[in-house]
Amino acid sequence: MTTVDRAAVVDLLGALAYGELTAFERLAVDSRLAPTLDDKTKLAGMACKEFGHYRVLAEHLSSEVGVEPVEAMAPFVAPVDEFHDSTRPSDWLEGLVKAYVGDSIAADFYREISVYLDPRTQELVLEVLKDTGHAAFAVDRVGAAIAADPRVSGRLALWGRRLVGEALTQAQRVAADRDALIRLVAGSGDLGEFSRMLGRMTERHTQRMASLGLSA
Repeated sequence: MTTVDRAAVVDLLGALAYGELTAFERLAVDSRLAPTLDDKTKLAGMACKEFGHYRVLAEHLSSEVGVEPVEAMAPFVAPVDEFHDSTRPSDWLEGLVKAYVGDSIAADFYREISVYLDPRTQELVLEVLKDTGHAAFAVDRVGAAIAADPRVSGRLALWGRRLVGEALTQAQRVAADRDALIRLVAGSGDLGEFSRMLGRMTERHTQRMASLGLSA
């Protein structure tokens, strides 16, 4: 593995590991806001799965890549925390939309970048990004809320637009600040690929919003 390749692996897995760690924390908090005991237990279970994903990544970084997980995650603490601080949900429904839409945008970013890495690392990334059941859960609960009060859809649609704007801004910031990731994509020989990647991420966001019954 070349120096650039290793740096890119460390960056990608470090960013993903911190993302999984914060996903665990937020789902655990969201479970406290759940309106029913059934919702609470389901979210708590999803939080446990996210922490399991974090542990898999941390172990791989430590044993296979030779980097301490804390060291790999450190460069991404500020941008990830900034995104979450600027998009704090005001209620249960906004929390559901954020966990589904916001986290999915981040997952798309990691999947897109992973195609330039070695097959083993790509397989690991795709494995830890598997849906924990939150997609169907969010679609069901948000759909039920809109059916009960159609006025909810307008507010949540605006919230979803804000999320995608903030998430894409942070993705660009992370890529710009981490030379290894930019060189990895640019190494394909197509300098316009990063812009097209962001375009694909936006299209998938539109599809997710539609699945929630919301306009993008």
